[in-house]
Amino acid sequence: MHHSLSAFVKQRRKLLQLSQPDLAAKAGVGLRFLRELEQGKPTLQLDKVNLVLRLFGHELAPAPIDRAHLAEQS
Repeated sequence: MHHSLSAFVKQRRKLLQLSQPDLAAKAGVGLRFLRELEQGKPTLQLDKVNLVLRLFGHELAPAPIDRAHLAEQS
């Protein structure tokens, strides 16, 4: 997971003044899952990520890769 996803969820949750338990309940995911999402855990179930994002009017979608950035990591 890209770090910006975790930051997005955390920021939106705080904007709506929701606690992690409140957001987890509203999204229908476990509290542990939500905490891992906000911490940027690299392996998450995408269907559950989308349950959370739907509350903010968003969903995961393919994004183009910056190939220059990939070359730097090699």
